[in-house]
Amino acid sequence: MATEHKYTKANIKQMAKDEDVKWIRLDFISTLGKMKRVEVPAYQLDNVLENKTMFDGSSIAGYVPIEASDLYLHPDLSTWMVIPWSDPDDKVARLICDVYKTDGTPFMGDPRNVLKHEMSKVKKDGYNTFNVGLEPEFFLFKRDENGKPTLKPNDKISYFDISPSDEGAKCRRDIARNLIKVGIHIEAAHHEVAPGQDEIDFRFSDAVNTADNIELFKEVAKHFAKKHGFYATFMPKPLNSVNGSGMHINMSLLKNGKNDFYDPKDKLQLSSDAYKFIGGILKHAKGFTALGNATVNSYKRLIPGFEAPVYIAWSPHNRTALVRVPSDRGIATRLELRSADLSSNPYMALTGALAAGLDGIKNDLQAEPQEERNIFKMNAKDRKAAHIDNLPSNLGDALKDLEKDSVLKDALGSHLLKAYVSLKRQDVLAYQCLVSDWERKHYLDV
Repeated sequence: MATEHKYTKANIKQMAKDEDVKWIRLDFISTLGKMKRVEVPAYQLDNVLENKTMFDGSSIAGYVPIEASDLYLHPDLSTWMVIPWSDPDDKVARLICDVYKTDGTPFMGDPRNVLKHEMSKVKKDGYNTFNVGLEPEFFLFKRDENGKPTLKPNDKISYFDISPSDEGAKCRRDIARNLIKVGIHIEAAHHEVAPGQDEIDFRFSDAVNTADNIELFKEVAKHFAKKHGFYATFMPKPLNSVNGSGMHINMSLLKNGKNDFYDPKDKLQLSSDAYKFIGGILKHAKGFTALGNATVNSYKRLIPGFEAPVYIAWSPHNRTALVRVPSDRGIATRLELRSADLSSNPYMALTGALAAGLDGIKNDLQAEPQEERNIFKMNAKDRKAAHIDNLPSNLGDALKDLEKDSVLKDALGSHLLKAYVSLKRQDVLAYQCLVSDWERKHYLDV
């Protein structure tokens, strides 16, 4: 919704007065993709709009050291929103902020600033914008008698199924309804493959706006799941024997007001830029995985047999490939990157996807390999013959691939890259030090 409204300071002051807003939430994004928040009383709105809200950056992991900790929040006025589900007697409004240094320059440890910087390259290259539509999946689990989340799904149904007693469907509609209330265009909402698993699909918008919306979606999903007695989780693989939750990324470039990926004269009705963009995604797929699949748990999803991609290839239709091209054409022509999940920092994931694709266009990369066969059923010899490589099988290897990828490193910038890799390596080490029940069961008596 960020780019759909062009508010001025005067507009915002008047709306705050008309709506009798009592509190202003100032949201910004952390290195790890968690939304952080400073909340101020509404009488501080003038200071907020003059970019005078300061915070301690050293308290945010990966931001700045304690000896240089002062940072400022610059609200993006287009993100003003009076929260419709807040207490009507204690009304709350929200602004998403970019983080700035004391010298007035953007802080490039802020992932939103980094995505904005990458988006500026799009316009320099003659495009209008980079459009993205996301398909986030999530689980709704039951809570116990103390309100704590369990691992019991809220239902036992599957893909597109319905149930007269499906309380989860009511929750899903509540989530979608309230997103629509604040101006987010929902394409569809439905049950997914696994029990208790749902999906809500977003219409495409520019990448910054889309990342903002996915952060709001996570908050709304948690809020209304709790109201229905459930717990919403975006963990990629919470259950052993069923599909995990992904976040397919649908991408296109707009040029001269038209979809640059569409060419009606081509056999597949794809433009040369579309093929090159695919080439860039495939070339940088290994390094991108560290951004799109950001936790050690993510790699429990990226295994054969559960519909998530494992192999680096593309196809016009084949859902076993990393990248596919949905059948819509014209303005809806898009490339679908199928590996990412909601553990990712969406600003960093979209920065990486855009940088990879633009590199493909800049350097005329070939969209290879293309594969129409079910890659999951191909053996290693056949995949090797088809030049199909594997995605990294764990976070540690993915981080190594990211550090070797000069294009992705340049897009992220040295500050954000160093902070992100350092924090993620701590996760890898902590996981490696953990002895699981499975290991004790299988090896204790050896």
